[in-house]
Amino acid sequence: MKPMVGVALAAVGMTAVAARPDPAPLLRTSYGPVTGLRDQGVYVFKGVRYAASTEGRRFQPSTAPARWAQPLPATDYAAQCPQVAGGDTHLFESWKNERPASEDCLFLNVWTRGLNDGKKRPIMVWLHGGGYVTGSGAANGYDGVRLARRGDVVLVTINHRLNAFGYLHLSGITNDPRYADAGNVGSLDIIRALQWVRDNAAAIGGDAGNVTIFGESGGAAKVATLMAMPGARGLFHKAIGQSGSMSLSGFTPEVGTAIARDLIATAKLSPTDIDTLATMPLDSFMTAMRASRSRGANFRPVPDGRSMPRQPFDPDATPVSRDVPLLVGTNRTETTLLIGAAAPGVFNLSWDALPARAAPFLAGGDAAAIIAGLRAAYPAESASDIFFRISTQRQYRRTAITQAERKVTGGGAPVFMYRLDWETPVDGGKWRTPHALDIAFVFDNVARSTSISGSGPAQQRMADLMSDAWIAFARTGNPATKALPTWPRYDVQRRATMIFDTTPRVMNDPDPVERRLFENLPVSRGQ
Repeated sequence: MKPMVGVALAAVGMTAVAARPDPAPLLRTSYGPVTGLRDQGVYVFKGVRYAASTEGRRFQPSTAPARWAQPLPATDYAAQCPQVAGGDTHLFESWKNERPASEDCLFLNVWTRGLNDGKKRPIMVWLHGGGYVTGSGAANGYDGVRLARRGDVVLVTINHRLNAFGYLHLSGITNDPRYADAGNVGSLDIIRALQWVRDNAAAIGGDAGNVTIFGESGGAAKVATLMAMPGARGLFHKAIGQSGSMSLSGFTPEVGTAIARDLIATAKLSPTDIDTLATMPLDSFMTAMRASRSRGANFRPVPDGRSMPRQPFDPDATPVSRDVPLLVGTNRTETTLLIGAAAPGVFNLSWDALPARAAPFLAGGDAAAIIAGLRAAYPAESASDIFFRISTQRQYRRTAITQAERKVTGGGAPVFMYRLDWETPVDGGKWRTPHALDIAFVFDNVARSTSISGSGPAQQRMADLMSDAWIAFARTGNPATKALPTWPRYDVQRRATMIFDTTPRVMNDPDPVERRLFENLPVSRGQ
């Protein structure tokens, strides 16, 4: 039997000393110190306050928090904005991480390999999806340990106000200056978070002069919105939009005002009772939002002549971000999830049923001619295949192409275009390349995304390709890597597009049939 360590040490005149655990990492922010944790060599800080609570200041711009002197724990995600639950799908099961809801929700999360070490790492700020109405920066798929380790970048995810808390356009109803920015306070929260990033860049081991904002779905729309906000100018230097159906524009003031009037009426108030709406108990406000015509799910930014002077990419590209490089793209079959999860019958459409099912996506055009053109171009495809082409093209692919075209036409920094074609094997492969699949690969988080991506060497291959390209773009403004073929800038002549698959390739104008058939339809403003 081996002697105990203490006895052995005593025998040689030494005293045993218990090993001391490493102290929790300390981050001294501009408002006060916080303690985090270490995960695989990465410093992690969760639930870091970047603004004061908005309780008592509903519909008003956020303010700086009170400073604190003693370290606060930052080891768990904080509250998310109150929201009406959206549609659910088992494909997102791996990512679920619901947090308590509160109007005190303005917190961010940081992953970095260095603290105040003088190294200027690229900073990547993730804007979560869920439209402008649901979500938070706490989803498991957004965990930043692997991305920070892989590229020696700083990752920041944030919470901000959503739905009516962040995007209730009231300036068409009241002249009260307190509510002049109500239709865009959610985006103003993001600007405040970016100001925190700027002010604390050195402390988190990053470069305040090299910040990339990136997001998927609603997050991509938020990226586009920030590109049109003068208050965000200089707070980010590169932008990535993944599968954004709402990236061209928000609502008009007329639409935003109508939504606000409906919510006020649903709450049984008059348009002069904005203060009552602003101070209504949270549960009562949520009840009114659910009962309104918006159902809590129909809110967007509104050009207000103040924080958001105009639409981001309609009728052309905003000049505010002319010098910001843009990486933009989509997944090949976005709507297998977005429509197919709630309406599984679309996977078994007949040719007779296709025209009626596709009609909403062909409004404003010759539906019969478009369907005939696609059938002629893809004779081996089923009615369901053609439906997914139509719906994905109208809502997502055409939006990305239009955004890229308008930015290229406006001159300035380059645009790079991609399309993800790799098909997930989940559920026998029925989902093909669904909306949000890219998140697993961009964050190099296959193990945290198995419900949508599955796992294995092919999945990791896609994560290697996409995460390295995103890291390269954040570092240099060019997504080129050694593992990819030469990736030209996007222009309206070649339309060079990186096709992400197990063997990546560049295609010029990869959607020529769809692009031509849809070119005379109004551009979709998303759902």
